[in-house]
Amino acid sequence: MKLDSPLQEGEVALVGAGPGDASLLTLAAATLISNCDVIVHDALVSEAIMAMANPDAELVFAGKRGGKPSANQQDICDTLITLAKEKKRVVRLKGGDPFVFGRGGEEIRALAAADIPFRVIPGITSGIAAPAMAGIPVTDRKVNASLAFLTGHEAEDKSRMDWQALVAAFPVLVIYMGTRNLLKIAQNLVDAGMKEATAVAILHAVSLPHEKHDYGTLKDVISGDLQGVSPAIVVIGDVVNERREWRSIA
Repeated sequence: MKLDSPLQEGEVALVGAGPGDASLLTLAAATLISNCDVIVHDALVSEAIMAMANPDAELVFAGKRGGKPSANQQDICDTLITLAKEKKRVVRLKGGDPFVFGRGGEEIRALAAADIPFRVIPGITSGIAAPAMAGIPVTDRKVNASLAFLTGHEAEDKSRMDWQALVAAFPVLVIYMGTRNLLKIAQNLVDAGMKEATAVAILHAVSLPHEKHDYGTLKDVISGDLQGVSPAIVVIGDVVNERREWRSIA
């Protein structure tokens, strides 16, 4: 099966929408978005990408936003199954990549349990795209030989994170949904041994017209001098100091 071959009746495609700019979609993603019966889409899918949908396609909003009313994951899974059983050709459109903090695993398990055929179209994950668009190399031979991706939700009280082990093993951290808990994250990292002078980048809506970058250090975060717009990708580590601007933003 070619990834961009037309969906069959009753088939679901989990499609990564990338960081936002429609030109960063994969060819398969663009093809399926423009040729399906229903798109079940997240809040972070850009207007430019949604404009690529077949005008006759049904659009179902299934956004999940931290701190705001959100679609229940079980309801989203049930919706996908119901639409597929109605013989609809369904695109489940998710910001970034479906399997990187996108709950794609939960959705394919639900589809498989219901005997619904599905395919997965990977997208450029924001943890890679946002730093790249900001000129930040998430790996640099002068700085790091390892890299950790984590979710900002892990700074909650029931965190599974071993902060000391994280600091010891990974000189560069890329944090998804990191803005809301950034103060707590910064304090945890400093308490675990990371230097207060460690560079921080907060990257919001990268590749979109309302893009915003904020830079500083862990000390700036803790003092309240560095705050960012949510949602954002947060990069922590000396690679931030290696950035080279290659395009202008508003």
